Amino acid sequence: MNRSAVSTRVASPNPRQMSVPRVLPWIAALLTMTFWASSFVVIRDAGEAFSPGPMALLRGASAAVVLSVWMLFRRPRFPSGKVVWLILALWGIAWFSAYVVVLNAAERSIDAGTASMIVNIAPLIIAVFAGLVFGEGLPKRLLIGIFVSLLGIGMITAASFTGFFTVGGLVLSLVAAVLYAACVLLQKHFLSGEDSVTVTWMGILIGALVSLVFAPGLIDEVAAAPINLTLQVVYLGVVPTAIAFNLWGYALKFLPAGLLSSSSLLVPAIVVVMAWIVLGEVPPPLAAVGGVLCLAGAAAAIGPQIIRALRRSPDQPGRV
Repeated sequence: MNRSAVSTRVASPNPRQMSVPRVLPWIAALLTMTFWASSFVVIRDAGEAFSPGPMALLRGASAAVVLSVWMLFRRPRFPSGKVVWLILALWGIAWFSAYVVVLNAAERSIDAGTASMIVNIAPLIIAVFAGLVFGEGLPKRLLIGIFVSLLGIGMITAASFTGFFTVGGLVLSLVAAVLYAACVLLQKHFLSGEDSVTVTWMGILIGALVSLVFAPGLIDEVAAAPINLTLQVVYLGVVPTAIAFNLWGYALKFLPAGLLSSSSLLVPAIVVVMAWIVLGEVPPPLAAVGGVLCLAGAAAAIGPQIIRALRRSPDQPGRV
C-alpha cells in the first residue's frame, strides 16, 4: 500500500465514522487530557522508586495486559498492507517506549516544570506541520491560542523552577517534544483510517516488548519499592495509557491533528489544579495566572469547535 492510497483512505471516512455525533470526539479529547494530567501528579511519587526504563516497562506491560484482556471480548481488526504495519511498528516503538523513557530521563536531569514546558512545544510543531503539509490550514485563532497557552506554561514553569537544569536534560526534553509531534502526525496520516483500538493495542504491545530490555532493573526495583508506588505505576499503564490513548486515537480519527493536539495545552493547568486538590500543593500566584492563560489560550484555539459541537443536537450526526 503506497502513501497516496493511505491518504485517500484517511480522507474518505466510512459511513459509520460520518454518523458519529460531533461532540463525542471532543469529550474523548478532554478526558484524555485529564487522564494525561493525572500521570504527572502520579509520576512525582513513583519516580522516587523507579528509574526511567523500568517505569516505562511496568507502565507499558500493565497497559498491554489490560488491553489484551479486552481483546478477548472484542474482535480485533488488524491493518492490511506492509507499509501500514511498518508505520505501526515505528509508531509503537517511538510513542510507547522511546518517548516515555526519554521523558522520564529528562525529568531526572532538568526541573520537571521546565521539561513540561519544552515538551509542550509539540502542539505548535504539530499545528504548523499539519497546516503546511497535511493541508489543515493555520487559522490565526489557533496559533494565537497556542502562543497564549505557551506563555501560561512559561509562567507555571517560572513559578515552580527549582534551579535544577542541565544541557542533557534540555536536549532530552527537546527530543521528547519531537517524538510527541512525530507520533501524532504519523498516527493521523497513516493510522487513523484503521481500527483505533486495535492500533493502540498493537502499538502498546510493541512498545512493551521493546522495553523488555529493562526487565532486570524492573525486577530489582519492584522488589525494593513500596507496594503503593508500584500500584501507582500500574495506574499509569491502565488509565493514562490504556484508556487515555484509546480515547486519543478515537478523537484523532475525526479531528484535525493540529487542532486536537492543541487541547494538550490544557494539561499544565489541570496539573496545577490536581496537585492542589490531591497533593495539597497550593499554586503560587504566578502559576495560578499561568494556568488561567493556559485555559484562555486553549479556549481560543479549540473553544469555537467545541461550542459548535455542543450546539448540534444528538440526532444530527455528522463529520467533526
